[in-house]
Amino acid sequence: MDMTNQMRLEQRMKLAPRMIQSMEILQLPMMALLEKIEAELNSNPVLEIEETSETEYSPTSGEAGEAGEPERLAENFQASGAETKQEDFRKLDDFPEHSDDYFYRTEVGGRARDDGEFDKKLEAMNNTPALEVSLNDYLKEQWRFADADEKTKKAGEQIIDYIDEKGYLKIRLEQLHNKDRHNFGVDDLERALKLVQQLEPAGVGARDVKECLLIQMSQSGDDMSFEMEIVSKYLDKLLENKLPEIAKKMNCGVERINEAILRMRKFDTSPGLQISNVKNPAVKADVIAEAREGGGFRVYLADKNIPAIRINEYYSDMARDKKADTKTRQFLKDNIRSARWLIDAIEQRKQTLLKVSRAVVDSQREFFEKGRAHLKPLPMSEIADKVGVHIATVSRAVAGKYIQSPQGLMPLRELFGGGMETDNGTSESFEAIRAKMQQIVDSEDKAKPLSDEAIRKKLEQLGVKNIARRTVAKYRKLMNIPTARFRKKF
Repeated sequence: MDMTNQMRLEQRMKLAPRMIQSMEILQLPMMALLEKIEAELNSNPVLEIEETSETEYSPTSGEAGEAGEPERLAENFQASGAETKQEDFRKLDDFPEHSDDYFYRTEVGGRARDDGEFDKKLEAMNNTPALEVSLNDYLKEQWRFADADEKTKKAGEQIIDYIDEKGYLKIRLEQLHNKDRHNFGVDDLERALKLVQQLEPAGVGARDVKECLLIQMSQSGDDMSFEMEIVSKYLDKLLENKLPEIAKKMNCGVERINEAILRMRKFDTSPGLQISNVKNPAVKADVIAEAREGGGFRVYLADKNIPAIRINEYYSDMARDKKADTKTRQFLKDNIRSARWLIDAIEQRKQTLLKVSRAVVDSQREFFEKGRAHLKPLPMSEIADKVGVHIATVSRAVAGKYIQSPQGLMPLRELFGGGMETDNGTSESFEAIRAKMQQIVDSEDKAKPLSDEAIRKKLEQLGVKNIARRTVAKYRKLMNIPTARFRKKF
């Protein structure tokens, strides 16, 4: 256990903060990049948006002409030279003392004038969507008007608290009863459940799919007695697609069962999601590929919404002014350095993403022209060699990015992948093989659907060789294609 001094020679890679920030910016998708820029604009005082001729400020009606009180106050803060900058900051500190009355009149007391001019803030507030209501709040708002005694009302509130987001009650009523905490019994819970199941959306409060469908059928204005008999007695066989067996037991034709299935399709097996449906986040294209008239594609970035940012010249001059306070200069220099890193990282992201996207579109030209069945295997190493960057850079560049093309909006990463060799010696991507599988299933005779082995043989006829049946089954599950028995139509 002795302490000794040792010297060791080793190579160790260290990433500078600038390099880390550059990699983070590169892998940000469009929406995340906009949020990042907005956050930097709010935290870094030397950053500002570079105004273009299209977005230059133009006074609206009632704001042009003679300068008002705030305009006259602002004129006093215009910097006329380096020797006046410290004085400008002193005046800026005193600004609230002179402007309290003005802000009180305009902000607290209302608008100084009402000449019918357009209020952008008020319009934005009016167009803001209302807050989403949860399923629990939606049901309790209806339950307030339920015609029931006090015990049943309290039991109903307890039931509503245990209804999940899909609208189901997954707990037994006996488990909800606690005589030490509540003064209602199981009978009160059963009465309350019947009343809760009458609330909107129809089918809420059911304990399983069968009860959910029966509730909706009973509340339907149509005669659903035949469909209710199918669901109450033969739902399991219906889910197994055993229609002839159901028709035999109900003493009717298969056509009558098919008609009943069509009528039942209007019912929702997850009624709660009508209220508490989680919306998917918005997706915007980062790259656009447009077909040219003479052939080929024009590839460019969809970066019109990304604001051009720059370093404020006033703060830049102050950071170089030796007459300014030392702490102030150091503060400005640190923020200017951070701002330059951000600007360089954004510019590098644009250049890298554009080069990678153009190389990808050039390699997958047949896919963009003819469709998904012509997607070729494309490893990231191939694009990295074309662009002249590391494969990790390509991976970060396409992560979370979307491309808008004649084939629709799709993730850039889907254009990469491996494949299998065909009869003519070329390679075909796994995505193209799945597209051919979908075409085979769509064109099959639904009265005699193809098995996985039959699909495998069809793929071999199309040139996809050495594909195993278990691979076909795996692809079928990934594509949410049911087995032959469930695809059969009677």
